Amino acid sequence: MGQCCRCGATKHRGRIGLSARATMIEESSTLAVSARAAAMKKQGIDVIGFGAGEPDFDTPENIKESGIDAIRRGFTKYTAAAGLLELRQAIADKLARENGLDYSPSEILVSCGAKHCLHNIFQAICDPGDEVVILSPYWVSYTESVKLAGGVPVLVEASMENDFKVRPEQIADAITSRTKAVVINSPCNPTGAVYSRDELKAIGEVLLDAGVYVVSDEVYERLVYDDTEFVSIAKAVPDLKDRTFVVNGVSKTYAMTGWRIGYVAGPPVEIKAMASIQSHTVSAPAHFAQIAAIEALTGDQSSVGVMVREFARRRDYMVERLNAIEGIECPLPKGAFYVFPKVSGLYGRSLGGVVIRNSIDFCAQLLEVAKVALVPGVGFGADEHVRLSYAMSIEAIEVGLDRIEKAVSEMV
Repeated sequence: MGQCCRCGATKHRGRIGLSARATMIEESSTLAVSARAAAMKKQGIDVIGFGAGEPDFDTPENIKESGIDAIRRGFTKYTAAAGLLELRQAIADKLARENGLDYSPSEILVSCGAKHCLHNIFQAICDPGDEVVILSPYWVSYTESVKLAGGVPVLVEASMENDFKVRPEQIADAITSRTKAVVINSPCNPTGAVYSRDELKAIGEVLLDAGVYVVSDEVYERLVYDDTEFVSIAKAVPDLKDRTFVVNGVSKTYAMTGWRIGYVAGPPVEIKAMASIQSHTVSAPAHFAQIAAIEALTGDQSSVGVMVREFARRRDYMVERLNAIEGIECPLPKGAFYVFPKVSGLYGRSLGGVVIRNSIDFCAQLLEVAKVALVPGVGFGADEHVRLSYAMSIEAIEVGLDRIEKAVSEMV
């Protein structure tokens, strides 16, 4: 056996196995439920899936035609890693027009969905051991993206009694000398909570004093109900804008989840660093999808109103039905397309011969017994709850709720 060229010793054998970062990442509870439900459907089982995190509407025709035309015109090549200048300008115009925020294209990065934007942010700002404060209940990927960047998620819990909103003093108590950023998601997945302008101002005062970054996930901004006002924290607290990352995308508003176009606006030095990181990973989203995103942002917006009105109708029906089931409490969400009912009143009872002790048990047994797929609240940091999406037809919602009601009535 030869010698190692570096240390002179007998040549070493290599090492195989997963990295530490790969082993610490938890499977998405939303994808796990969807996978199990999909497997059952493949077997011919009639499953009603409330787990979907995407609109059931088709992408509007004008956007689809724009993408098809772009392919025919040869827009199928690489673009700049940060995204097409024309798209970044359209995003800047949108932020100015709809959100009252002034950004130049150089302060905007286009990525493969809002999730990719968040990944880039944490990769750019987190060193090992840096803490990121996350308001809970939270979207499942926040904690894992922070951990992948070497950061430490710090959860600040909001209660249903407080409309799932965290108080400013809770955030102040969570911030330490190791805190790098605070993540705010409004409208929120999974709760549908929407922070008001005054609430954001109060939180903003804490964050100004703390000297940390703000990551504002605004991907559900157009999906708000009951005359609820959406406000970006970068607008509510202008002095925070120069250290705020405004994250958004076309997936939810325009039913374009599969097109994979997200964007983030933020401080130029950090955006440049994120673009460099992206250039060494995925380069840029598909050229034709970026062309379609320009049409989404600049073209006919009437489809958005149609979706919002239908979502509101489904939400009202679902909340009323769930609240009529003994042991379930369901607050009325103000945004997004999810309800987040409290089901812990049913814990300790038995369903299908299994004692329900937590949200995972509840969802697993409902899937097996009632053929209904929900998402366990534990994945969002709230084990007393489950998440149901109303991004599905009212007919499917009705059938699914009938099954839930029957199953709960049979619990002993």
